[in-house]
Amino acid sequence: MVRVIVPSFLRTLARVPAEVKLDVAPPVTQRAVLDALEARYPALCGTIRDHVTKERRPLVRFYACSQDLSNEPPDARLPDDVARGEEAFLVVASIAGG
Repeated sequence: MVRVIVPSFLRTLARVPAEVKLDVAPPVTQRAVLDALEARYPALCGTIRDHVTKERRPLVRFYACSQDLSNEPPDARLPDDVARGEEAFLVVASIAGG
């Protein structure tokens, strides 16, 4: 069971709790987690990743186990602690402005 922390504005949009628990078949990768998240909560499609390219949106970051995983390849395995549900996979929205 993988735990995913969703930013507040996406929680409101998709009506999801702050922490979502997902069954993700091994290997547990960013792509697998995000595919499972979007399958369970279709309102999130296109909000975290582009609809067509499936690339991370510019102001969205991914963290796990105190590591910024935003620029890792989507098919790279996530840390074992995330795969076991001991640590959460965090989707973080950056704030921009002037």
